[in-house]
Amino acid sequence: MKLSTLSILLGLGFGLPQIYGLMKPGRFRDAVRQFPRSESIGYVLMMLGTVWFLWNLNLENISDFASYKKLMLIGFGAVGVATCIYVRDFLAVRGLAVVFLLLAKLMVDTARLEDTEWRLVVVTWAYLLVIAGMWFTVSPWRLRDLLNWGTATENRIRVRWDSDLAFGLFVLTLGIAVFRPVELKAAQPSERTPSFAR
Repeated sequence: MKLSTLSILLGLGFGLPQIYGLMKPGRFRDAVRQFPRSESIGYVLMMLGTVWFLWNLNLENISDFASYKKLMLIGFGAVGVATCIYVRDFLAVRGLAVVFLLLAKLMVDTARLEDTEWRLVVVTWAYLLVIAGMWFTVSPWRLRDLLNWGTATENRIRVRWDSDLAFGLFVLTLGIAVFRPVELKAAQPSERTPSFAR
């Protein structure tokens, strides 16, 4: 995946929920507060994280793990399923934390070779996701506390949603106006005259 495509998807994914929140603040606030203990969303996120992790693991071709790959795939798959059965408390937060970590890997891998300093916006965001993913894995109730605090007053809700929407539009703009032209330029053949033609 190209960084421009990823940035557009990230910008839309981050910004569109905020538009819904601005249109129907009451409903969105209630959904946000219910999220940490939502088992249905937790199942979806945990299974998404498990399948995504197994897909990444299957793509790894490190020889040290080659002979154990099947066992690792079965083992980690079983851990994901068992989590949905035996660790259902704050399952949505735990699943979101796994998705954060995997998304951060995708973001760093995609931005690594982009020839522009603006890629650091995506990389920095990725490292923040890593920190959040580890923190919410260890203390999933922290996200519940943060969401309750952030939706306690209308002013906090407005500031949060406006800032999140602005950041989503910023990342979307980077994908269209910055990363896309850089990728098109890199794809063009070099116009320099070959040395043998001089």
